[in-house]
Amino acid sequence: MIRPEATFGGSFAFAPHFNDASHFKMHFVDEGPRDGEVVLCLHGEPTWGYLFRNLIPVLSATHRVVVPDHMGFGKSETPATRSYWLQDHIDNLEKFVLALDLTDITLVMHDFGGPVGMGIAARHPHRIRRLISTNGPTPFGQVDLLERVSANAAASRWFRWIGQAEADGNLDAVLGQLNFNILSTLKLNGFENNAIISDDWLAAYGAPFANPAECLGAIGWAKGFAIGAHRFEMPDAAADRMIRDRPALAIWGDADRTLHASHFLPLFTSVFPTASVHRLPGAGHYCLEDAPEAVNRLIAEFISQT
Repeated sequence: MIRPEATFGGSFAFAPHFNDASHFKMHFVDEGPRDGEVVLCLHGEPTWGYLFRNLIPVLSATHRVVVPDHMGFGKSETPATRSYWLQDHIDNLEKFVLALDLTDITLVMHDFGGPVGMGIAARHPHRIRRLISTNGPTPFGQVDLLERVSANAAASRWFRWIGQAEADGNLDAVLGQLNFNILSTLKLNGFENNAIISDDWLAAYGAPFANPAECLGAIGWAKGFAIGAHRFEMPDAAADRMIRDRPALAIWGDADRTLHASHFLPLFTSVFPTASVHRLPGAGHYCLEDAPEAVNRLIAEFISQT
């Protein structure tokens, strides 16, 4: 776990907050007016709230921007006795949302933040106002969901590596050294903007994984795919109707080598057929790092217009 006061050269100078509703110390950023509409930003693998550092000040002048770190990531704790499957992260976030009584939520979802966020949408659709996918899958009971996930895994270097590494017995060992191989892991997934790499940036992404015991979150997310442990949340009919009626936006970096647009954007448009889809040429899997100005503008405009 990163020191709570760490700002990484001032690049993440947001006050740390902690909540223990899920029986571990979950870190979160909470910026902006407390009576404003909530923007809930959900990161994925192997990032943390730092991914949203450029978006937070753009929205927090008018909105309450809440950015939690999932269990085992960022400044949150990494309990040794917990499991780190998708359903665990959904359970943790549900307890967090209820503890803070967050409503009128605009979800901003990246990577596995997509399945986690859609899990919350399935369980508490009345709390969701808008949904924004930023290279984040939106599983919501689609009939072709598993077919598309499997097809993407076959085409993705990251997912092929996960399967082979688990079969060879070295997945835990490799991902247990993320403090040292964080850049190569980001590159494998599709990070393109080399100009922003600095000592502080590398430290921010490597620091949560200081030793193998701190890497359980990253290991768990990868291993869950390899062994089939993750479980997507299925909405009931009422939640399905309610969420399909919400404003939605998809932003997708076209150079994503992990989550291919051809497999995952159809999942989004099947739930939100009239929603806007913006594809960003040259931006990769981490579109918030590769094209922050474009992503920030698209999100701010969407929120103001809906």
